[in-house]
Amino acid sequence: MASWRASCKQPAMHFIVFLFLLVTAVEASAYESDQYTNRLQPVADSLVVMDKAVNDAIEKILRSSPNSQGAVAKAIYHEIGGLYWADKIERWAAKSPEVEKYDHTRYESIYRGMPFWATRVNFVFGIGLSFRINDVMVGSDKLGHFFSQGYKYFRRELRDEPRERILAKGRFAERWIWGLLTTGVYSNADLVANYEGWQFYQSLFNDDVVPGKKSILVLQQGKYVQQRAFTWADHINDYWDEALNPSYNVESLNKRLRQSIMALCPVYFSSPEHFEVKDDELLWARYNDIGLRDNRRNRFDIMCER
Repeated sequence: MASWRASCKQPAMHFIVFLFLLVTAVEASAYESDQYTNRLQPVADSLVVMDKAVNDAIEKILRSSPNSQGAVAKAIYHEIGGLYWADKIERWAAKSPEVEKYDHTRYESIYRGMPFWATRVNFVFGIGLSFRINDVMVGSDKLGHFFSQGYKYFRRELRDEPRERILAKGRFAERWIWGLLTTGVYSNADLVANYEGWQFYQSLFNDDVVPGKKSILVLQQGKYVQQRAFTWADHINDYWDEALNPSYNVESLNKRLRQSIMALCPVYFSSPEHFEVKDDELLWARYNDIGLRDNRRNRFDIMCER
């Protein structure tokens, strides 16, 4: 009898654990976005607006005179990022009339009609918004990855953790609680945004993190001042776009996603320049050690031209 009761309790416990991970993942900004549909929609580029939002935040932070790299980085994280299900900058961009959005809904996305076991979190909570920044279609979750996960990478660097161990943390997250386990997706674009966020925090204090550019801040008489403006253009490229840098997916999702991509091939043929990667090999080489899982076979230019 005792063994029977134990066997009955075990599936229930597994379900409870899965629900906990599901909720935690959503709180951790695990929403996926959709850069496959509506790519031809004429959406205004929000680069200037988004640059201003970050530079205004940096200016506000510097007025409080934080005097160490750790204090500055932490203040930026709390001002723009945050501990909530979506970072502050994500919520601001979602509400701001100055930031134009693509027309995506949970019922009209690339995931439409897919079952729960394939889409998981997306099935329950829908998808995130997408914007155009630096002429790239970017999911709102990437803003959170940039500021929050990038900060966590940088904080570990300040603790003298080795580079490989820092990058391994991001890979672990994509395999488990923020990725394959809860969404069925190991997002290469998430890892790119994480890494570029780390580069941003480094570029606050160091020259040539962005090649040919001085640090954003400089220490003068014990106080940090801004010597150049931040711009997303230093960090956002085609590998932030999940249609151009496809995620690795669980098989139940991947086979359905490929069918949905094939159904969009007529749209691709009508305007292929909106579906092709600029500098693909250069970008792949740039990020070749951060943990990308090559799934470029799911790109439009490969699937539709075969």
